[in-house]
Amino acid sequence: MAFPGLDLTNRTAVVVGATSGIGKAIALGLADAGADVVPTGRRSNLVKEAVRDIEARGRRSLAITADVADGESIQMLADTVIERFGKVDILVNAAGRTVRRPTVDVTDAEWNEIMDTNLTGMLRACRVFGRHMIERGYGRIVNIGSLTSVVALYEVAAYGASKAGVAALTKSLAVEWAPHGVCVNAILPGVFRTALNEGLLDGTDRGGELLTRTPMRRFGQPEETAGAAVFLASEAASFVTGHLLVVDGGFLASGVNQ
Repeated sequence: MAFPGLDLTNRTAVVVGATSGIGKAIALGLADAGADVVPTGRRSNLVKEAVRDIEARGRRSLAITADVADGESIQMLADTVIERFGKVDILVNAAGRTVRRPTVDVTDAEWNEIMDTNLTGMLRACRVFGRHMIERGYGRIVNIGSLTSVVALYEVAAYGASKAGVAALTKSLAVEWAPHGVCVNAILPGVFRTALNEGLLDGTDRGGELLTRTPMRRFGQPEETAGAAVFLASEAASFVTGHLLVVDGGFLASGVNQ
């Protein structure tokens, strides 16, 4: 028998950045655990595709686009989901962007775009949905951080700064909102081949070094983040908040691997 604390039946989840990679894998994982899931992103065709995949699992869903750079679209998303489903129990923030470049060559515009998507955009979603959760006295927020939340990777300073901010934001909101029944945690994925980073990994010295640094000697599959997300979204994690849950094949634990 499955552990009942991990059952998300009758929960409603919103996953921001759910049209590809880790975000989509988590959206489908939450649906597999019983939740009704609203996957969102900027591209309508990919949102509709994710909705079909969720509905194929027998869960309710809703096709609506949203952009974390646009606070009004996030508010409209929340209003629409709450009107349709009556509540939002779970929020997952998975929208992200990056660029690899020597930091002296990164423009203010590039820096600001990365920070606005990865950190400020996350704040916008947390603020809108967090207010609803505080009013209800219940909520689970799962933010997607990175290895760069705690260690530096070469020539991705803007991304690293944004993800370090994600770790700090997660802990700050956890402390503020714990008295209101809202748990806020983050998942720190290790090296996963996704559309966001595949150009940096495949057939490159960087990819080889990252494999060497990972004791499991492979990149992660997006689906391997879903279990962590289900746990943090569930009653099994009812006393867990402000935690950074690493899913990295041993990367951060490793010193010398050969």
